[in-house]
Amino acid sequence: MQLPWVMTIVSNLAVRAYYRVTVAGARVPADGPVLLVANHSNSLVDPALVVCAADRTVRFLAKAPLFTDPLIGWLIKGVGSVPVYRQQDDPSKLVQNIDSFRDVHAVLAAGNTIGIFPEGISHSSSALAPLKTGAARIAIGAGKRTGRDFPIIAMGLVFRDRNEFRSEAHVIISEPFTWGDLLRDEINERAAVRELTGRIEAAMRRVTVNLEQWEDQPIIDAASDVWQAERGAPAMDDATVALARVRRIAVATEALRALRGGGGDAWREVAAALQEHAHALRLLGLTPAELKSNVRVGEALGWTVARVPLVVVLPVSFVGGVLFWLPKQVTARVADGMSATEGEDTLVTYRVLVGGVVFGLWFLLVAALVWPFTGLGWALLSLVLQPLWAFAALAVGERRQQAWQAARRFFLRRRVRPHLEVVRERQRELAERLHRLYDRVTSVTT
Repeated sequence: MQLPWVMTIVSNLAVRAYYRVTVAGARVPADGPVLLVANHSNSLVDPALVVCAADRTVRFLAKAPLFTDPLIGWLIKGVGSVPVYRQQDDPSKLVQNIDSFRDVHAVLAAGNTIGIFPEGISHSSSALAPLKTGAARIAIGAGKRTGRDFPIIAMGLVFRDRNEFRSEAHVIISEPFTWGDLLRDEINERAAVRELTGRIEAAMRRVTVNLEQWEDQPIIDAASDVWQAERGAPAMDDATVALARVRRIAVATEALRALRGGGGDAWREVAAALQEHAHALRLLGLTPAELKSNVRVGEALGWTVARVPLVVVLPVSFVGGVLFWLPKQVTARVADGMSATEGEDTLVTYRVLVGGVVFGLWFLLVAALVWPFTGLGWALLSLVLQPLWAFAALAVGERRQQAWQAARRFFLRRRVRPHLEVVRERQRELAERLHRLYDRVTSVTT
């Protein structure tokens, strides 16, 4: 029995519990055929994020071994996924891809949405892996079947820290691009597939972060944050922040690559200065934006009064921390052990899947313990209240942590004010150096 709509509910609950998710960029059309293409660095979390951002039912192509996986096979089948048979899995089954492609063409022709990860693998590399031609072959096959093209939309899945609980996960959606010219009869199909694969890759690169090496990430992050703090326009909302940050990182990455290619020590000097500045801010517990700001006493007092109601709900966080401490520890231990053999990109997937099982059993256990003392009604009520309490405790805990950090920053600024002014001046100088380097790179590349 296929229940693709279940994927939307499960995906939203799972990824929004683990990450702070923002969606930015264009919007996926609410109806009509759409092919969604996304980068793939976080195993089964990636399709869940795509579904959250698409806000409509999406059927995915998934590698055939997942359909028989004892842990997740039921979910893969239940949400209506289409199997893809790969050379490395079983060469004898490659011929079955003909049926898979036929099924996908029918789904698109019926006006539905297909999701695919053109890299063909989930990986931990710092940039896009070379794209397979499957996405382009699907699009052209479906286009010839329907006699017209349809939107192909790239989604960039960008993580501040992929494995960290409650870290930021951003989904950047590209504008759909045109490719109807590749359906003309006079164009060789193989050439059309190559051309469309190139266009898909170009669209994906515009919404993803592609580092030359992971060691560059702290430098790029620091450059992006310093630039935004000193020279960027204030963002209006989380989605705007996410989109602007990804674009800054892309510019910084290209600048760093160009500077390396051009030789010289300019990039090394700036990289060293950025790392030193980032280290100083970590010791102070500040971000570049927080260093730039200067909160006055009156503003701090107003902020404090506005958060007085938080004190009333603090017990929700404390009780939740005690009640759910054990299942949280069990989830972390089991999931970390399972991912150790499967690869780093599966860590969050196992944490989410194992957490769903462990916390579900914990809710049942607590309800079973409540039943003899209070009766069946209260036991059933506890089954409903426990998940709600867990999410409430998570939200209150985050607010409590943010309030504590803000208060700490306020008093820190006053205690080390002369030192902060020195660090502020260094940040302003860094922003100027970044600006000059950017001008130098763009003048060379244009």
